[in-house]
Amino acid sequence: MKIYKVLPAMAILLYACESKLDLSPVTNLTNVTYYKTAEDAKAALGACYAVISNPDPNLDITTSDDAVPFLTGAADRPLLWRYDITPSNSLITAYAGAYSGINRSNIVIERLPGITMDEDLKKRYMAEAKFLRALHYFTLVQYYGEVPIVTKETASLEGLEIARSPVEQVYELIEADLKEADSILPKTYPAGESGRATQGAAKGILARVYLYRAGAKKASPFWAMAAAKAKEVIDLDIYDLYAEFADAFALTARGGKENIFEVQYLTDVRGHGLGRGFGVRSAQIYPGGGAGIARPTESLYNSYTSNDKRKAVTFITSFVYNNVTTTLSISDPDFTKAVSFQKFWDKTAKTNGGEGTSRPVLRYADVLLMYAEALNESNDGPNAEAYAALNKVRTRAGLTPLSALTYQAFKEAVWLERRLELTFENSRRYDLVRTGRLIEAVKAENSFNRNALILPHHVLLPIPQNDMDVNPKLVQNPGYK
Repeated sequence: MKIYKVLPAMAILLYACESKLDLSPVTNLTNVTYYKTAEDAKAALGACYAVISNPDPNLDITTSDDAVPFLTGAADRPLLWRYDITPSNSLITAYAGAYSGINRSNIVIERLPGITMDEDLKKRYMAEAKFLRALHYFTLVQYYGEVPIVTKETASLEGLEIARSPVEQVYELIEADLKEADSILPKTYPAGESGRATQGAAKGILARVYLYRAGAKKASPFWAMAAAKAKEVIDLDIYDLYAEFADAFALTARGGKENIFEVQYLTDVRGHGLGRGFGVRSAQIYPGGGAGIARPTESLYNSYTSNDKRKAVTFITSFVYNNVTTTLSISDPDFTKAVSFQKFWDKTAKTNGGEGTSRPVLRYADVLLMYAEALNESNDGPNAEAYAALNKVRTRAGLTPLSALTYQAFKEAVWLERRLELTFENSRRYDLVRTGRLIEAVKAENSFNRNALILPHHVLLPIPQNDMDVNPKLVQNPGYK
């Protein structure tokens, strides 16, 4: 983690905020004395993992049809939800953070060749850095479309004004990085190194990239490519679903068989606070009280059947405090009485924001559903393997296996399964955009008088104003002022 302090110039450039500049390094290390040993390389790569691209779920759920934000809280939340979005909205700022992570990866990729260390380990470190760089660029291209491509370390104020590159070029870089990672990364690590990027993670994220590139085009060659990569993950014979859905999010699941790639936390040491943050507002069952940032929509909640085991894991519908039971509602406008998200709630945490449950970036269930969808598209209908993949997820949830569906019915069944299985995992907006359903879904979800102002250009977010201000060569996405 030393790298963040060693290179203060980068912090100001990539966060676009002078107040973040720290001119006092923690140690006496400098660019001249650093990047000399294998330990330096390890620390630099650790800094890359510290900023893994996995945005706050609030952006995903409130710009889709999955959640309603606390309407009397921070003004930017309801504005985002109603699609009254401007470049100054404080909740669309994944841009600067992604470029901070990209720069950290670029540092590793550029500096490691000059370090004398075990060559195989050096190659692995560089492959891990490229995997993480690809994750950041994939986040950027999904949210903003065309973005500047930077593959060199930012070490000075020179050459910072960079224009946006075409989406295809961004994807070419993402694909190249992931393919290299796939060819070099190990299948597994020793227990003490769980959480690092693996070959399975590279294959799985590449399958997701191909799925996104296929979009809503039935004849796209990317469907077959997505199916092939997902099958490679399955054929590794390393991953599987836990017997119970709840087990996938337990503290004991860290580094487990279902979490192909995850952001790992430590309870009351370095937590995430998502259970409290999206928990019942003001409820004292959480350290510091529930924040109630956003509540699930009726359309999401009611999409789960009563026998779906995932419903009770995903939502909290009642709680007991001081021997008093409070029953929660999906429709009561009072957020202190609202059914709320609890999927990542670590009930053992004793500190505000100290929850240690992992946040999945890619779970095996997601790979199975990608495989099922891609097979249906590339074969003009589901085959036995597609049914097996979809029904494996459904069976774990306690649902009846599906059979004898048409191409369209199977596609819609997978879409629904993805919504129910991957809720709160930064998947819903991604799925709606890639399948061309975002506008329809947002307009249909009108609870609490949403009346969203959504228009076709909203499939992309605006480039944040701070970043526009520091780079005159950036051109704003159409439709935003």
